[in-house]
Amino acid sequence: MTFKLLAVTAATIGMAVTGAVIPGLCGEAARATPITVAAASQQAAPDFTGINTWFNSKPLSLAELRGKVVLVNFWTYGCVNCVNTLPHVTELYAKYRDKGLVVVGVHTPEFPFERSASNVQAALKRHGITYPVAQDNDSKTWNAYRNQYWPAQYIIDQSGKIVFQHAGEGAYDQIDRTVAKLLNAGS
Repeated sequence: MTFKLLAVTAATIGMAVTGAVIPGLCGEAARATPITVAAASQQAAPDFTGINTWFNSKPLSLAELRGKVVLVNFWTYGCVNCVNTLPHVTELYAKYRDKGLVVVGVHTPEFPFERSASNVQAALKRHGITYPVAQDNDSKTWNAYRNQYWPAQYIIDQSGKIVFQHAGEGAYDQIDRTVAKLLNAGS
């Protein structure tokens, strides 16, 4: 067994036992420059598919969310970059939920221990997440969006089109401005 493999195995076991996160072990976004795209084509957003469990909500569909601005946040609780974005996402939800914003967290596990519904529930409590969260253990919603990074945010306008996309940490002001602009346009 190589040293690197041994180190990753030990870190993974440690994370599973303690619920801790280790910087740099959560997908490409940890190494990549954040990606922000204003979707010029404004493609229709895929629906939530293959969801194992919904937290804080009944099952949702984008069809029933038409007329609302939707922020879809792909994350996993074992990713430090994802955890770093959660205060910003929860703040955005608190700021705009009464004005027509719906936040849907899509928890797509990177490691086997992140598949546990009870672990996800504990993470929601630990981070004060009250918005709907879909547990995407089979990565079906992840694949429908052709997502590649943890974390990643997609903003969907009132007609169901993706109008903004960002991967990685940051762009919080730009996300806020985009949501505010869409909500004001819909008022």
